[in-house]
Amino acid sequence: MFEEAQYFAPIVAHDDGTMKVQLGAGHPGFADPAYRARRDALATLASRWRPGEPCPAADYTDVEHEVWRTVSEALQDKHRTYACAEFLQGKEALGLPIDHIPQLEEVSAMLAPLTAFRYLPAAGLVPLREFYGALADRTFWATQYVRHHSVPLYTPEPDVIHEVVGHGNTLASPRFTRLYELAGAASRRVESQEALEFVSKVFWFTLEFGVVWEREELKTYGAGILSSPGEIEEFRHMTIRPLDLVAMGTTDYDITAYQPLLYAAESFSQVEDVVGAFWAECTDESIAEMTARGRSGPSETSLLAR
Repeated sequence: MFEEAQYFAPIVAHDDGTMKVQLGAGHPGFADPAYRARRDALATLASRWRPGEPCPAADYTDVEHEVWRTVSEALQDKHRTYACAEFLQGKEALGLPIDHIPQLEEVSAMLAPLTAFRYLPAAGLVPLREFYGALADRTFWATQYVRHHSVPLYTPEPDVIHEVVGHGNTLASPRFTRLYELAGAASRRVESQEALEFVSKVFWFTLEFGVVWEREELKTYGAGILSSPGEIEEFRHMTIRPLDLVAMGTTDYDITAYQPLLYAAESFSQVEDVVGAFWAECTDESIAEMTARGRSGPSETSLLAR
């Protein structure tokens, strides 16, 4: 079932202004008191930010920097093998460090001359419409915590590695950021919760977990795959279906495991033409009509199977 909490860990605010992050019993950091205290401290840091201020600087520890190094080094060759050309161009233009975690404000400064996107610090759950709507203003809500050191190669949560390595490199590309902005504008245009969830699910199966054919090879452009050294090795073995707006917009998914179902575009241009056009023009009425047509047969884009 779709839940807003899938994007940011739920938190509880205490009377003294501090934040408590709610970790499930299955979380790798659940039984680690030091990690839980760290998560609470970083959530509290972000919660004290106010619009117009720079992102607060997190005093990352040696352990956290080591997790970043481990993941970044593991992804170097994997990106060259599995990432789409547009992502690699953005990655080269941005030039993220490998040996330490950059502050969100630093990454915003690096993005400024490329696409003018900038980060905003998220303490925890950001309402769905606010999270996506911010994209229309070229801003991206991001967490600052680091995944638990015991499982550096995968996290179901959007930690700072996902936000910066996954999304940051795409935010360095004007072709990508045009799609982000269109998704943001669409989320503000639609009014019903059902239409908003449809828009967000299309985002999930494209900019989070999208794959694309390049020279007869399946590549990925999704930030969720591109920030996971484990999942990036597995995505070609998943069920691959052709790009299909109705299917993407109505399919539920589980964020706690590798995504078993992916939708492949014939090219990155097709993502722009089909998905970009959808976000540019969709309304509550058009989404309702698409969903109704989907119940009676395959949508047009599903006929583009290889």
